[in-house]
Amino acid sequence: MAMQNGACKTVLAGSIAKNLIVEVQEGLKTVDRKPRLHGFLANKDPAARMYADWTAKTCRENGFDFTLREVDREDLEDEIRHANNDNDVDGMIVYYPVFDSTRDRTLQWTVSMYKDVEGLSPQLISNMYQNIRFLDPPTNLKKSILPCTPLAVVKILEHLRIYNTFLDYGKRLFGRRITVINRSEVVGRPLAALLANDGAEVYSVDVTGVQHFSRGTGLRKQKHEVRDMEGWGLEQCLPISEVVISGVPGEKYKVPTESIREGAVCINFSSEKNFNPDVKEKASIYVPAIGKVTIVILLRNLLRVVQNRPQEPTKTSDAPDPVPGP
Repeated sequence: MAMQNGACKTVLAGSIAKNLIVEVQEGLKTVDRKPRLHGFLANKDPAARMYADWTAKTCRENGFDFTLREVDREDLEDEIRHANNDNDVDGMIVYYPVFDSTRDRTLQWTVSMYKDVEGLSPQLISNMYQNIRFLDPPTNLKKSILPCTPLAVVKILEHLRIYNTFLDYGKRLFGRRITVINRSEVVGRPLAALLANDGAEVYSVDVTGVQHFSRGTGLRKQKHEVRDMEGWGLEQCLPISEVVISGVPGEKYKVPTESIREGAVCINFSSEKNFNPDVKEKASIYVPAIGKVTIVILLRNLLRVVQNRPQEPTKTSDAPDPVPGP
């Protein structure tokens, strides 16, 4: 659904999610049973509970199994290790935060890469930053899993035709300048890296300053490089950016509308409204929230995890060791 406001079109996440659900439904036909997702809730955060309920509803409506395990946070690491070895669990999601950023990272590293629908395992994160798109080179049949929220933004940009499909895959943002506001390790920095790896010039803005992510002149580099933009702020980035993506958690933060380029595409991925209502007087397209796309990406990742799963012997005590490939 798109709502017109003068020259600006407001695009709602639900309309984009519907297209992705069709793709997921087609993929479901290629697997032999309903993919099973285990959610682990080990905090009292109402937002995490809401996300878990939302996950459950979306799974069940679309042909996936979902089980929510509520566990004490001190038991969570053991629970994850058990799920790693349970053939009935296809994928898992942990509702963060559990402890703090350092200890939560240990939990992320505990989840098996082959069951990680959030794309937070060390190998998957490394692949994303290094612009390695497959788990099985040179065969290249198993795509690496990407974090849900950054990938949701990519899918929104594809839907809005910001990606140029005339160009080769992996170069389709060539010539685009994009500002990403928030450089968190969870969404902001991975998103800047993904967009730069696809060919964009990305200005990553945080309270500590601005960094420029780029694959260089003519996209000659295999992966993006990062350099600090001394003395730069939003007032330098916004006027030259065709796309502005913001995800600052604080309710007081607002993107300065007066600095936004005329006709820019503006996307908000924060739970707070980062753009003022007058953004519609400047923007050509405004996407006020992305949650419904993110949850479909979670299902898409779960399906991909199932399709990527290594062929293993069945669980019997006398099962032979698999013969190593060439």
